[in-house]
Amino acid sequence: MPLPAIALADWRGQGRNFVFNGHMIRYWTAGRGAPLLLIHGFPTAAWDWHYLWAPLAERYQVIACDMLGFGDSAKPRGHAYSLLEQADLQQALLAHLNISAPVHVLAHDYGDSVAQELLARHYQQRLRLASCVFLNGGLFPETHHPVLVQKLLLSPLGGLFGRLFNRRTLAANFAKVFGPQTQPSSAELDDFWQLIATNNGPAVMHRLIRYMPERRVQRERWLTAMQRGEVPLRLIDGGVDPISGAHMLARYRELVPNPDCVLLENIGHYPQTEAPDAVLRHYLEFRTSMEA
Repeated sequence: MPLPAIALADWRGQGRNFVFNGHMIRYWTAGRGAPLLLIHGFPTAAWDWHYLWAPLAERYQVIACDMLGFGDSAKPRGHAYSLLEQADLQQALLAHLNISAPVHVLAHDYGDSVAQELLARHYQQRLRLASCVFLNGGLFPETHHPVLVQKLLLSPLGGLFGRLFNRRTLAANFAKVFGPQTQPSSAELDDFWQLIATNNGPAVMHRLIRYMPERRVQRERWLTAMQRGEVPLRLIDGGVDPISGAHMLARYRELVPNPDCVLLENIGHYPQTEAPDAVLRHYLEFRTSMEA
């Protein structure tokens, strides 16, 4: 049976707030057991995980937040958004929840970069990670193929283009990056757009997109952390994603020793919403293999 969805209104009703550096952050937690931190991507929010939320909460303590500038969290204008600050946010959330045990991470897209930073911090003994699983994302700048909207947001006219970004733009871009047989429904697009539009999100998109050059600056540090091999890693990748699909998985195999990779054929950039049952199966298999 397909995994049941959580309606956006219900999801929002389950959220709680905490303050990070003076900004209100919306977060969710459920379940008991080993802590599992879910980190969403750009330009969406933690609701991306809603299909996986309940089945994962049956086994683990699941934790997620809308990062600064995303979803129902604060979206300060004029802010210098940074992947490093978003990693600080994840650590602040864990501290807020009094979590001191080693943390497992499941990340996607922009969240992959935040997870890479957390992995680097693990080796600096600034936190303890137990494992990390990546979904589609720009793990290596040389294999990240941004779509036109991302390039425009990063251009000198990015602020203007961001203000013009609307549901139609979102639908057109998602149509390109989702798999041909797993396109989002109109209702799903409405919900994705609601989360982006909340708190005038389009006005900060050109500032959030600066993660792309930041990835290049951090590449060697993050790659070194991934190559250490002490924290179990897995990549679950939608193969037809034009941004970070099969070509990125091939690069992962080249750069990461003893690579643990899963290719989801005919799935695009959002495996957790396009094929949540497959992501769940491969994630649980990974966790079981760690315990064997």
